[in-house]
Amino acid sequence: MQTNVVIIGAAGRMGQSLVRCISKKSVPGLKLVGAADLSSVPGQGLDIGTLAGTSPMDVKLTSNLPALVEEADLLIDFSFHTGIKERTELIANHNKRVVIGTTGMSDDAKQSIEDAAQRIPILFAPNMSLGVNLLSALIEEAAAKLKGKGYDIEVTEMHHRRKLDAPSGTALMLGEAAARGSGLRLPQVAKHGRSGIAENERSDDEIGMHALRGGDVVGDHTVMFATDGEMIELSHRATSRDTFAMGALRAAAWLADKPAGLYSMRDVLGLDG
Repeated sequence: MQTNVVIIGAAGRMGQSLVRCISKKSVPGLKLVGAADLSSVPGQGLDIGTLAGTSPMDVKLTSNLPALVEEADLLIDFSFHTGIKERTELIANHNKRVVIGTTGMSDDAKQSIEDAAQRIPILFAPNMSLGVNLLSALIEEAAAKLKGKGYDIEVTEMHHRRKLDAPSGTALMLGEAAARGSGLRLPQVAKHGRSGIAENERSDDEIGMHALRGGDVVGDHTVMFATDGEMIELSHRATSRDTFAMGALRAAAWLADKPAGLYSMRDVLGLDG
């Protein structure tokens, strides 16, 4: 069965990677029928295959997303977080499916996704890679096993100099996994960076979050469990955006026959049972 796909944010780094992977038929059954991005993005009206550095695909980049929605069975959104509520509402009103990899969203935007998932199938994941989602499960298990045994948890991440949101969506996902395993809630215990002289020493429940930016780093994430005498590090390093693109396309194929609901990559990979 063929699934007609529209990519939102198609001219961006992740969007172009998605285009190239679809062009190679890396995941069977997916056909690109539309490519959308902001009107301020160069290349409007040009073939998205050419813009992505692959063969022409007879799909032109446009800023007119509403005109593309009807053509799609499923949309993949890697656009900027601004406007995510409006885009998701548009997709829900047309009863389409959507895979969302956008990061840096507000709690209000996330709530709008949860609301729309009552009407349509939505897969939302801050990171689409198999390795990162497996890492998240391992971190949650490790945190649960080490709970109450004197291990401090610190999360570090590094991305390319152009990344605007910090911490990354993946770092937050991993921090939340560590918090869940520890019986905590990340917003209540997260410590974002450190400077100066603290009034008190580090608390037992604190989870440190640290963001680095520089060069062309695709994505490095490490969660450290440190105690007197030893430290455990669980890490993931991405060397190509195609890793995330392939995960998103696998998610799209998986979502093609699912009922309305909010799904994650853990569902796609069967990590919860």
